[in-house]
Amino acid sequence: MASSSGIGNNDELTPLQKHVMFFDINKDGIIYPWETYQGFRKLGRSVFRSLLAAVLIHVVTSGKTRPGKWPSPLFPIEIKNIKFGKHGSDSDAYDSEGRFVPEKFEEIFKKYAHNNSESLTSEEVNELLKKNREPKDYFGWLNAMTDWRILFDVGKNKDGILTKEAVRDVYDGTLFEQKAREVAAKKSKEN
Repeated sequence: MASSSGIGNNDELTPLQKHVMFFDINKDGIIYPWETYQGFRKLGRSVFRSLLAAVLIHVVTSGKTRPGKWPSPLFPIEIKNIKFGKHGSDSDAYDSEGRFVPEKFEEIFKKYAHNNSESLTSEEVNELLKKNREPKDYFGWLNAMTDWRILFDVGKNKDGILTKEAVRDVYDGTLFEQKAREVAAKKSKEN
């Protein structure tokens, strides 16, 4: 059953699809670089960081989510095929179909949350990235680092740590909406 999202109702989406839906501003099932830019701005990121994220994400992911199609100069990402955008050297908290794997999520904190079992410091995220590197998977290393650095930047709390709850929320697709509401509320208070 198609909905305004262009890819089915929200209950039928995989967690990975829900994770990226925030960036589908017009809810047509396709994310364009300008939508990713707008999404990062809603998250309170600077113009430069938003632009950089949009360019990197779309150059790397667009072709993978459009199997069998000619490359597009607009670099769209098709949400229905986001599972094909999965890269190596990651935590495997999403499986090859885009489903959330709770055991792999818990493993992140069992292995790397040394200071507090419910959060990660920047140094612990660096350790996770280093230990998850697959040999000679330079592309995967860069993608994993970009993913986790963006997550840490957007999701860290006032103490500069990334809570388990924030990481869980990014995997189920709710962190971005929550952060966008916080940024909007802060901006409205300032005005």
